[in-house]
Amino acid sequence: MGLIQLINFVFTLFYLAILGRIILSFIIPMLGTRPSPILMNLYQILAQVTEPILAPVRKVLPTIGALDFSPLVVIIVMQILHKVLIEILV
Repeated sequence: MGLIQLINFVFTLFYLAILGRIILSFIIPMLGTRPSPILMNLYQILAQVTEPILAPVRKVLPTIGALDFSPLVVIIVMQILHKVLIEILV
């Protein structure tokens, strides 16, 4: 696996982790007081993976009501960083 493929793979995994966390953050509250332990474990794993990147952005970015825009900001910054890295390596 070349360096570019590795970079693409890592960025894709992180995009999916953020997307999974966003989706589960909407689904789990809808399931009521006893959500599935599998979903809760999956959410905790995704939170452990994504929180080190999302937390600093969340500190700087003001929240609007109950909405958290830090995943959106991180995804946009990651896309820019991804394109820059690929352009440098190509």
